[in-house]
Amino acid sequence: MLVRSSLVVALLLGWFMFKPKQVEIVSTDKESVILQVLVETIRMGHMAPKPVDDEFSKYLFKNYLERIDGGKRYLTQADMNTLKKYEYLLDDQVNGYTFDFFDLSLPMLENGIQKSRTFFQEVIDAPMDFSRADYLETDPDKKDYPKNDAAMKEMWRENIQFEVMVRWVQTMEDQKKKENKEGNKTEEELKAEAVKEIKKRYTDFFDRMAKLRRSDRMETYLGTIANYFDPHTDYFSPKEKQDFDINMGGKLEGIGARLQTDGEHTKIFSIVVGGPAWKTKKMEDNDIILKVAQKGQPAVDIAGMRVDDVVQLVRGKKGTTVILTVKKKDNSITEIEIVRDEVQLEDSKAKSVILHLDGKINQVGYIHLPKFYSSFETEGGNSCAVDVADEVKKLKAQRVNGIILDLRDNSGGSLQDVVEMSGLFLKDGPIVQVKGRESRPFLYNDKDPEVQYDGPLIIMVNKYSASASEIIAAAMQDYNRAVIVGSNSTFGKGTVQRFYDLDRGVNGLQDMKPLGNVKMTVQKFYRVNGGSTQLKGVVPDIVLPDNFLYIESGENEYTNPMAWSEITPVTFGQDVVMITNKAKIASASLSRINQSKDFDLIRESAGMLKENKDETRYPLQAAQYRAYMNKREEKAKKFENLFKNDVAGMRVTNLSADLPKINLDESNKARNEEFIKDLKKDIYLEETLNIMRDMITMEKSFVMLQSRLLEQY
Repeated sequence: MLVRSSLVVALLLGWFMFKPKQVEIVSTDKESVILQVLVETIRMGHMAPKPVDDEFSKYLFKNYLERIDGGKRYLTQADMNTLKKYEYLLDDQVNGYTFDFFDLSLPMLENGIQKSRTFFQEVIDAPMDFSRADYLETDPDKKDYPKNDAAMKEMWRENIQFEVMVRWVQTMEDQKKKENKEGNKTEEELKAEAVKEIKKRYTDFFDRMAKLRRSDRMETYLGTIANYFDPHTDYFSPKEKQDFDINMGGKLEGIGARLQTDGEHTKIFSIVVGGPAWKTKKMEDNDIILKVAQKGQPAVDIAGMRVDDVVQLVRGKKGTTVILTVKKKDNSITEIEIVRDEVQLEDSKAKSVILHLDGKINQVGYIHLPKFYSSFETEGGNSCAVDVADEVKKLKAQRVNGIILDLRDNSGGSLQDVVEMSGLFLKDGPIVQVKGRESRPFLYNDKDPEVQYDGPLIIMVNKYSASASEIIAAAMQDYNRAVIVGSNSTFGKGTVQRFYDLDRGVNGLQDMKPLGNVKMTVQKFYRVNGGSTQLKGVVPDIVLPDNFLYIESGENEYTNPMAWSEITPVTFGQDVVMITNKAKIASASLSRINQSKDFDLIRESAGMLKENKDETRYPLQAAQYRAYMNKREEKAKKFENLFKNDVAGMRVTNLSADLPKINLDESNKARNEEFIKDLKKDIYLEETLNIMRDMITMEKSFVMLQSRLLEQY
């Protein structure tokens, strides 16, 4: 049985004992207090703090301006000339806990946004000339800031014309492909619809921008400061920290409904099956919330309110009651009383099915794990390690021939959970080394001598498998316990973060608290063989080409990632299962891939995606743009059926233990059907099943399985 350890962990958090001295506050202004405690906390706790000097100032100047105006749409070159004098002074301001540059940038930005809204309105309401032979550069790095207001207006004219043209050309092409030509609209009518759509999109956008507060901009500024030390050190406001905990824990206390802004209104985007809102049987998708009341208190009219503020009113402690006044689809208005409860976010949970590839291999267990979730600091909270152990137990009960653990697009999460999960497949021993400022690394061991599963194991990864995903893939690879299959490397995030509550860094000042949190890089993790996954990631034993084959991605795409390093390896070994024929298994896979038309198309598609990504200059003349897109679409036609057809012979069945829950309601059934439908089209799964068959037939560890496999055909 898997023994659950204490959940005093955070995002890839180890036992990092950090107790900084109380910060001696030099200012009583809240923003200055936050800045001071943030910087001092990072200085004392970060594993490799950097001096706040001119290099810092240059970084902050460039990156903050990119974050507030990355498209160079609001600030002019004149604005930049005014701000430029601060490029090498920001270290002095941060060390002095002052905000001269920030304070100067805000009115410039607000003024630029207001001018942009005016320019947009003038452009969208004026006739557009789509016959001008001109081009638009869409990469901000290749553009200058507009010289003055006239240049800014011209920039907005080009951008809005381009967006209208793109939408107009697309609708014309879509209409041309329709078999039924009745009710076709003229090009002018389609153009008018495109203008209307773009007008609404930007009107909503500017409305959202108008609701941004100084505190929102300050969070951006503080986050940019924190990111200088490394990309994963960041500032979190109290609300952002709450959202992070919900996302990582896979559950929240509230009503179980996702909200969305719709103009001045907030509407129900979706309802979590099984949650409090769902149980009322009164609330539906697209209901518009007009008012929110806590039981016994006056209702708050939320018209025009930011959606995150509405969420804070709706969300609350388990057992408390909220009353929503909603407008239904028939325009009737009703009050719905909901008792808040714990809501499980099932979409992020581990789930399993059984895969069959007729004529090749049957009865293979498949576990999909979208992230390494854990309810931090909550004893008995959600744990992906516990959930995966349960899935393994269910799969073993159905006598599967092997297990595939799918970590594609899994960006990581809890360190403690990944250590425990790795232990499901080993007797005991080291899983990962973690090292911070201290001279000696800390070793995380699987301490449970029981092996939950000793059969064939494949771990699927891709370029977006990161952090905890890389830990288990690296450990299973180093132990030769599993075959790792996927992209040419994983993401390459080899650092450990911990949340630190800034309130703990200062005594008193209760009227200013909460101050927020800093998520800080405190350690790096290292494989048991001594190497780091930082920047390099994990290189799979078997590489399968994907659409991002030629596109750079991962940790090394950040502006200031921490460097790769290595430490002394530790003694490790296991006698559960030893994969000794990886080279032969990889060779057999490569032979199939080289003969596969699908994988040939994927390689070709990857080349085309790289070309498209590098192309950033587009024609503004409608006829020219239409010809350009038709040519691109013609080239893409050969790839249009990739991943759309079912794999021949691929069957997917649910576990008998899961059927009662799946059949509980129509929403569960629909989600399950969609999940299975996608799996049936997955050619990477097809090849992974072929690899599983090769593993079983080539490895001595699976002699007993070999005869069973042959008996199935």
